[in-house]
Amino acid sequence: MSLEFRHIAHAYGAVRALEDISFTAPAGEITCLLGASGCGKSTLLGLAAGLLRVQQGAIVLDGAVLADARDNPPPEARPVGLVFQDGALFPHMTLAANVAFGMPKSQRGEADAWLARVGLAGMDRRYPHELSGGQQQRAALARAMAPGPRVLLMDEPFASVDIVLRRKLRRDCRILLREAGATVVLVTHDPAEALDIADRIAVMEDGRIVQFGTPEELHDAPATAAVGAIFSGAQVIAGTRVDKGLDTPFGLWPLESLSGECREAGVLDLLVQADRLVPVADPRGCRVRDVHPLGPCNRVLLESSDGAAITVETALPVDPARTYGVLPDPGSVRAFVHGAQQS
Repeated sequence: MSLEFRHIAHAYGAVRALEDISFTAPAGEITCLLGASGCGKSTLLGLAAGLLRVQQGAIVLDGAVLADARDNPPPEARPVGLVFQDGALFPHMTLAANVAFGMPKSQRGEADAWLARVGLAGMDRRYPHELSGGQQQRAALARAMAPGPRVLLMDEPFASVDIVLRRKLRRDCRILLREAGATVVLVTHDPAEALDIADRIAVMEDGRIVQFGTPEELHDAPATAAVGAIFSGAQVIAGTRVDKGLDTPFGLWPLESLSGECREAGVLDLLVQADRLVPVADPRGCRVRDVHPLGPCNRVLLESSDGAAITVETALPVDPARTYGVLPDPGSVRAFVHGAQQS
């Protein structure tokens, strides 16, 4: 069952939280809403869950309107399961009772089977406080999936788990969710998590979707320099196209640095990897702020006279007492019109 958001807008008083959001979470896939705190992703999830009223636009489930400004069913009237960051298990109930809580009476005997599916076989009589954080999240997932919801909504479900366990838990969850054929919308602020679990990712900034696509599409063809930086680990440098090349705070970069042709004038966002940059001794260059050994190379932080910073990873020796310019490898820089879509 696909879940579609059509021209959703939402405000908290005078503050606009969402602006014209439209995308579809395909049936049987895991779609991630990715963005920094305050970008609107949890608001969007709350609208789908029925925790917030739809003010503008519509939420459509498999072609039928689930909620809009005229008809906004409460959470219990929606075929939707919820998993929160803290699991939200009932502390006075055993795991079996927690899982059975949302199930039809005729199916409550299957609670143990659901616990086994999430790796908690034999723990049916335990209470939430007797479990680790990862086990609590597994139990919360079982409780959300046991009633057979058509859509599963997950709000930062792994954020409270330590990083090593988090990787295993989200990969185990991906397998389970895919096997169940659930349509999943998952909120996260962690790009690594989105890449690890999602089939599609909606990148959000300031209440808007900047780009929606598969992890491969976002990595290989980012719509903005910021999206490219999120998924490639590259850094964004301000530059201006001039006759002789790209004028940057770190020197004049030749046009041969660009990975594609760039005809636009004005301020550009330049996307470049630290290991594709070469420090060049220059008495008028940048001062060395830090040299961090990384085994076969050093991570060098350089600062220009106007306070701009750039990171270079190089095997070349760098003298902290000297100043340096920076040159990128040929074809290593991607240029985007500042504040616009991909150039």
